[in-house]
Amino acid sequence: MSKVLVTGADGQLGKCLQDAAVDFQEYDFVFVNRAQLDITNPIAVAKFFADESFEYCINAGAYTNVEKAESDKENAFRVNAEGAKNIAEACHKNGVVLLHISTDYVYNGRKKSAYVETDETDAISVYGASKLKGEVWIQEKCATHFILRTSWLYSQYGHNFYNSMLRFAEEGRSLSITTEQVGTPTNANDLAKAALAIIASKSEAYGVYHYSNEGSATWYDFARAIFEQSGKLEAVTLEKTDHYRTFAARPEYSVLSKEKFFKHFSAPRLDWRESLQNLIDNQKRV
Repeated sequence: MSKVLVTGADGQLGKCLQDAAVDFQEYDFVFVNRAQLDITNPIAVAKFFADESFEYCINAGAYTNVEKAESDKENAFRVNAEGAKNIAEACHKNGVVLLHISTDYVYNGRKKSAYVETDETDAISVYGASKLKGEVWIQEKCATHFILRTSWLYSQYGHNFYNSMLRFAEEGRSLSITTEQVGTPTNANDLAKAALAIIASKSEAYGVYHYSNEGSATWYDFARAIFEQSGKLEAVTLEKTDHYRTFAARPEYSVLSKEKFFKHFSAPRLDWRESLQNLIDNQKRV
């Protein structure tokens, strides 16, 4: 039975991967959080890999607080760049295929059509730069890698835009949501299935891929859809704003082309609104 290591087990994607793994009984998954494996510690990472016989590693461990990263650059790079490097070196040394999760924030957002994997990267935030440096390290250190860039992740788990909007609805908030940025909200449950589809394929078509849900939206569009589809639109006062001050610069446009991914792999291909409704319906059944 193939053994698969998954880092970042306590994050939203890590939890979605645990849920999705139930349908992949032919694999032996080992989920670890930071306390169990600190990916920023190269000695600990090397020993952990040496003591096990992994065939795959999904690196879902990451520093994901885009705003805080601006004032916490050292830690963002320690996790997203140095951590990725440590994992890549261990994978190379032990013959492990690495599947690393990256982000649309490696792009500057000046393009007005969907980004393809070969487009020039140019991160404009500390978070984006730290993730981009992690990609560079992986490409240098481990030939057998898949880098999977995604966008605007949300799920039923953790701190994310979706859960924040539902909380604000319960509080009856008045909200001004930006229309400045265009991207694709992506259900982390779908991303988890996409990642596991890569492993199940046993493909050797290594390299960079994009995966997100289909379509595009502004953050205002996403917020309104969350309220409408969950039946909570009347609970909030929702307004658009052209300007919303943030510490971190964010790409104005970061829709990703998924054509390369779907040429090689079979995974959910849902419009973001449909996937959002799936999550809302699933939560109602719990």
